[in-house]
Amino acid sequence: MPKKSFGLRKSVHKKGQPQAAQNAAAAAAAQVTASPPIKAVPGAVSAGAALKAPPATFSSQIASRNDAGDRALVKKPEQRQSSSRFRTTRRVELTKLANLKDTPPKERSTLFVEKVKQCCALFDFSEAVSELKSKEIKRAALNELIDYISNNRKVIVEDMYPEVVNMFAINLFRTLPPPENPNAAEFDPEEDEPTLEAAWPHLQLVYEFFLRFLESPDFQPNVAKKFIDQSFVIQLLELFDSEDPRERDFLKTTLHRIYGKFLALRAYIRRSINNIFYAFVYNGARHNGIAELLEILGSIINGFALPLKQEHVKFLMKVLIPLHKAKSLSVYHPQLAYCIVQFLEKDPNLTEAVITGILKFWPKVNSPKEVLLLNEIEEILDVIEPEEFTKIMQPLFQKLSDCVSSPHFQVAERALYFWNNEYLMSLVNENANELIPLVFPSLYKNSKTHWNRSIHGLIFTALKVISEMNSSLFDDCSARFKSEQEAAEAARAAREERWAKIEELALQNPLSKQIPLPHPKLPTPMPLIIMKVPGAGPEKRTNSGADGDFSMSDEPIVRRKSVLPQDPATIRALEDYAKSEHVLNAVPPK
Repeated sequence: MPKKSFGLRKSVHKKGQPQAAQNAAAAAAAQVTASPPIKAVPGAVSAGAALKAPPATFSSQIASRNDAGDRALVKKPEQRQSSSRFRTTRRVELTKLANLKDTPPKERSTLFVEKVKQCCALFDFSEAVSELKSKEIKRAALNELIDYISNNRKVIVEDMYPEVVNMFAINLFRTLPPPENPNAAEFDPEEDEPTLEAAWPHLQLVYEFFLRFLESPDFQPNVAKKFIDQSFVIQLLELFDSEDPRERDFLKTTLHRIYGKFLALRAYIRRSINNIFYAFVYNGARHNGIAELLEILGSIINGFALPLKQEHVKFLMKVLIPLHKAKSLSVYHPQLAYCIVQFLEKDPNLTEAVITGILKFWPKVNSPKEVLLLNEIEEILDVIEPEEFTKIMQPLFQKLSDCVSSPHFQVAERALYFWNNEYLMSLVNENANELIPLVFPSLYKNSKTHWNRSIHGLIFTALKVISEMNSSLFDDCSARFKSEQEAAEAARAAREERWAKIEELALQNPLSKQIPLPHPKLPTPMPLIIMKVPGAGPEKRTNSGADGDFSMSDEPIVRRKSVLPQDPATIRALEDYAKSEHVLNAVPPK
């Protein structure tokens, strides 16, 4: 008996079973072992299994392919160079078929199907020099199929649909690997290099061919709906998490074409995209395709009929608004702002809820995110209705006043650019009595105290606009601000005077000499460092003069180091370390 059969017989033998049951199990195991291997069909090798005629639906097609192919998956080494899951178990040798243009018209459809089956062969692109001949044959076949579909009419027949969908699924539907650094910060397209797909030379052509097939005037959605179903859509959406931006761009176009061609799948596509967003917003899941999915939704929102359905309003409030709180907002913010503006152009009554939601998620210490939200707010104000503006002007301009006072010059600069918006200034002019007193204190104060000079110029421009808008109101605000400043200064002086009197009375108490008054420990003052001016003699700063004059001195200038407090525990640890080093470096006695 062969050793392999004996191993199987031993694995099915269990203690306590009747002898007849043991013999039956052993016979079944031997029969499985002796079964002949599955033969591969020439020109359509994939997943180590034979390519049969496509089933009636895509779901059953994928199930039948995976049942035979999952056992033949090749485990790649840990050093992954691409995101493909290769299913080939042996080298694939392709034979070049005849050209379609050189074939009689009656035989072209059959040759077309054979070429599509030939393109189901998968190759390992982690080895650049392996199987070059077969890779080139597949590439040439895909290019020929693209050219044939693009330049000919009435060439798509019903037998082609299952084969094309099958080829697309075999080449593209795969399990994506986890990110190489899942705990890294957000992806920055300008700084970080994306992980590119090694098999892209073939995948790009497969995407292009499938797109040309969908966009062909001969394409019949009623025939294709048997194969492009909900299972196909859900696996297509899973590929949006690919780290290769080129693949996500093709996926975006492909899904948009499917949404336009198959009316029965539209609601399912929207729900599936919503589920991805829910996981991203509320579960904290990472996803690489949020920007592309939002771009698809932007065109979908543009086609919504009025009045908006409740599910669309719910999507706005439960998905689009909470997307503002994600850390990676900068990656997809342009597409998100476009979707928001599209909703408000459809229904201006949603403006109050949208701006209130954005102000709710306003960051406290993230200056780049503040700049992004200010950009979005201005885009919303460009399409806002005057009656909707009055509902949100108080909290909005209070936030603008806070941004003008921001120490980050980009935030203050972006907030001051609002005063260059003519439409916004017309709305402010209509509500000047309520809005100008809100922003005047921050404008007037930062015109003298902000550290950036460019901010001073922008503030003066804003103050000039306000004065020209309503000079009497400007004078009233200026006088009120000065009186408030004087009152605050007087209150501070009175408070200090009262504390001085309390301290004087405390010193007059006879017990003050017995009980010392506690004095807070002040931080160590930084020493004064004076650098020598090139070409000049030594200098020494004196306290004479209001501006701190300089006087020349012949004494050499010594640059003093910062006075830092020394921790006794740290000093002892360093001494012990030095002692241990001395012991280790000592020469052992002979």
